[in-house]
Amino acid sequence: MFRYLITSNGDWRTYILSMLLTLPVILLSLTIHECAHGIVADKLGDHTAKNLGRITLDPRKHLDPIGFICMLLFGFGWANPVPINTRYFKKPKRDMALSAIAGPIANILLGFVFAILYETEYAIVKNITFTSAGTGFYFLTILSDFLFVAARLNVYLAIFNMLPIPPFDGSRFFYIFLPTKWYFKVMQYERYIMLAILVLLWFGLLTGPLSVISNLILGGMFRLLELLPFFG
Repeated sequence: MFRYLITSNGDWRTYILSMLLTLPVILLSLTIHECAHGIVADKLGDHTAKNLGRITLDPRKHLDPIGFICMLLFGFGWANPVPINTRYFKKPKRDMALSAIAGPIANILLGFVFAILYETEYAIVKNITFTSAGTGFYFLTILSDFLFVAARLNVYLAIFNMLPIPPFDGSRFFYIFLPTKWYFKVMQYERYIMLAILVLLWFGLLTGPLSVISNLILGGMFRLLELLPFFG
């Protein structure tokens, strides 16, 4: 479960710290994700999200209770979807795909920003001497944990939402490659597919494969940054 990503022994103090680090990351990540959907849809001609006040950084406009809880427990979740009306698009299939993929791309970019901040902090403080019990050392340790969790969770969120099945963003993106009748036939079972996904998450059957993919991408980000002189 995600709450143990930054704990090695599961003690309650580390658990509380994990929760405190995770909550603001979830709020920011889901908000940016949904804003990206709305912004791209708006640029492509559908102003529904803008008219409903969904292009905003206010997390209260975007949170879905179940998705938020899943994000907190598993590291994978979703927000209240930004409404998109394909009738306003000039090319509905293409523009729907672009609007859908905007959310995961935004999380990948946000994850990369947090990875840069993580490596920047390490590059700055690696030659500074702290006492292991000092306030400065404790603060920088918490900051390092926060930045790493933020980078990792955003990559997780992006990969999870790119699953090519409804109701995830990936299904809207891959819709462009499917005949319309096939797509809407699958969409009829969206609710049951969602329940199946929750069961797989609960038993950890889906978490493993998605974690492997996410870790490969996150590791690639850090390896890329280490090639730069400042971080090397």
